[in-house]
Amino acid sequence: MKMKRTWLAVPLSIALLVPAAGVASAHEGHSMNHSGNMKMSTEVSNPAIDLRAQLDAILSEHAYLAVVAMQKGIDGKEDFDEAAAQLNENTDALSTAVGSVYGEEAGNAFKEIWGSHIGYFVDYVKATAAKDEDGKMKAKKDLDEYRVEQAQFLDKATGGRLKAKDLEEGLKMHVTELITAFDSYTEKDYDTTYSTVRESIKHMYGVGKGLSWAITDQFPDKFEKKSVDTPAANLRADLNYLFSEHAALAALAMQKGIDGTEDFDEAAAALNENTNDLSAAVASVYGNEGGEQYKKIWNSHIGYLVDYVKATGAKDEKAKEMALKELDEYRAEQAKFLDTATEGRLKAADLEKGLEMHIDQLLNAFNSYNEKDYEMAYDSIHEAYNHMFGVGLGVSGAIVDQYPDKFMSSMPTEMPKTGMGGTSDSGNSSLIWMSVSGFILALAAIATIVRKRRLN
Repeated sequence: MKMKRTWLAVPLSIALLVPAAGVASAHEGHSMNHSGNMKMSTEVSNPAIDLRAQLDAILSEHAYLAVVAMQKGIDGKEDFDEAAAQLNENTDALSTAVGSVYGEEAGNAFKEIWGSHIGYFVDYVKATAAKDEDGKMKAKKDLDEYRVEQAQFLDKATGGRLKAKDLEEGLKMHVTELITAFDSYTEKDYDTTYSTVRESIKHMYGVGKGLSWAITDQFPDKFEKKSVDTPAANLRADLNYLFSEHAALAALAMQKGIDGTEDFDEAAAALNENTNDLSAAVASVYGNEGGEQYKKIWNSHIGYLVDYVKATGAKDEKAKEMALKELDEYRAEQAKFLDTATEGRLKAADLEKGLEMHIDQLLNAFNSYNEKDYEMAYDSIHEAYNHMFGVGLGVSGAIVDQYPDKFMSSMPTEMPKTGMGGTSDSGNSSLIWMSVSGFILALAAIATIVRKRRLN
């Protein structure tokens, strides 16, 4: 079994994105307000927040990999085994995380339960392929029983901090999202497929928030008595979601493109929606013009990746070289943009290295997939996905360091609203974009250095 990577450490790529540790842990400590309530620090990185980010990474990637494996399974794709193996590694990582908190025995028990629901999804795929309605109903029944068992495990493990009833509802949402994404895919309703894929990924950030809250509340001394639920932590989580989803959807869309699948347009549209989420938020702060400028900047590298896929399909080496050249130019421009926007908190030289890593990971994933080296393809997708959590840390750290007053809040006294039993409040909140107004306003100052290219 492949076990080459360390899942529970903050990505090493952070070193390329955060030139000084003080940015990520800006303004450490806490203060008292006039009423005597504890005030939270503006940290984006501490043991508690890092735990939340680590769980977000594993849980959200589980949702993504489950969707991919189910699609590959029903299509009978050659890379199904490797996609399934990556999903199994994800399970190993999550079980190790649980074991690191509750002990090895608990980690193994969690792995058995968690692994069972993946098996039931496989049963559902097999039954669908065989047009076995009884088999599909059996798989759904097994998934319902799994929800109860998993909820009871987490309720007991967290000392009742996570309630079984609420957990069952959250797990029902997770199961329903994956089944809906799969059923709509088999029915060729690709719009529903990819909107549900995005929902299933986002939902897991609520799960990560709830689980990390319970753990840090249960073992406060192990996490320096820090909170996972602060404006700065939420900013980091929101950026992690957008950046990592970009990597996941880009990798999938590139596969769909080279394979010429029927759902390529919808996969690409989901990637564009990810960009639109950022652009609309920018526009809400800086106006429509600012939103459009941002979209052009971000879309340029997506366009060059599309050019690379097209050139590969056409076996046009000259066009591939041109796409690579344009991606290199993009790196320099984007790095200069972020350096200027963050007033030097993110250094252009370090950013270029981080952007080079992002581009290389996506190209390696695509090239190895095209060459049928599927193990390498899924290794690279995993690396690309997790690298973006380093990007989220670096950018959120810089923003919070620029605007610390916007990220001070009272100490939470109860469990935050999360996707454990309902809709997560960790999405594209207005808080993010209020806090990054200075970041967005910097667009005007550096617009002249950005090529005005649109996605073809």
